[in-house]
Amino acid sequence: MVINKKTPANVAFAVFNYAILFLFFLLCIYPFYYVFIYSISDPYRTGGLGITLWPIKPTFSNYIEIFKVGGLSRATVISVTRTISGTLITLVCCSFFGYLVTKPMYFRKLIYRMVIATMYFSSGLIPYYLTIRAYGLFNSFLVYIVPSALSAFYVILFKTFIEQIPPSMEEAASIEGAGTFSIYMKVIMPLSLPIIATIAVFASVGQWNAWFDNYIYVTDNSLDTLQLKLFELLQNAETIAAQANVEVTTDVFERSKTITPMAVRMTLTMVVTLPIIMVYPFMQRFFVKGIMMGAIKG
Repeated sequence: MVINKKTPANVAFAVFNYAILFLFFLLCIYPFYYVFIYSISDPYRTGGLGITLWPIKPTFSNYIEIFKVGGLSRATVISVTRTISGTLITLVCCSFFGYLVTKPMYFRKLIYRMVIATMYFSSGLIPYYLTIRAYGLFNSFLVYIVPSALSAFYVILFKTFIEQIPPSMEEAASIEGAGTFSIYMKVIMPLSLPIIATIAVFASVGQWNAWFDNYIYVTDNSLDTLQLKLFELLQNAETIAAQANVEVTTDVFERSKTITPMAVRMTLTMVVTLPIIMVYPFMQRFFVKGIMMGAIKG
């Protein structure tokens, strides 16, 4: 048996190792922290003094000015609805399809391989655009969730995870009279929580960050997502800052209410990233287990 003695060399190595890991942690967390403290700092003061570790004269005026922009609240509702509904539909469709391709049925291998082929081949933007319009999804909320309902990558993860569930559990449910759908709902789904949580993270982040489908397939402003709105606002940060500062005087108190283009960009970055950062820790404990168990074999 090897005994790990606390020799000076081992202690020095441990200190060095922890120091390196701590520096790496700071490199990862500081950019986000900097954006946060900049977004809640007085924009007039940060413009001249800069900012390092602490917010300067904390204020939420930046967020107030950003959400005064027309249509931003509605776009937030659209994005939240899209993220929740799109993630749920993706989970249901991919998990059930992944379960079906593990069962004996006609042309099972052919169907599965056709789905996998979509990971390597694409028809291109123009045929895809024509398909979206032919199915009546143009200028429809369904264009956000229907095309992403089935993903080959998620199907692979579900299929390989389900194949590791002992067949005896399904056989016992079948003997009790459970059908395919009952086994899926009462046996497969409860045992698949790790991979469900993993794919929920992937799908929700993808839905929340998506903007290109809105840009290409939707011209109705009432269906604009938050990401597209923020993209447009980032392109016009100077204009937003100028509009917010139209009535600013030379008085010091009034100048403290100004908003700069950099403050606009920092605040928009926080608006985009904060919801996902708040959700991710709840899924973290399932994430590693799910992705490892769902990728052991193909």
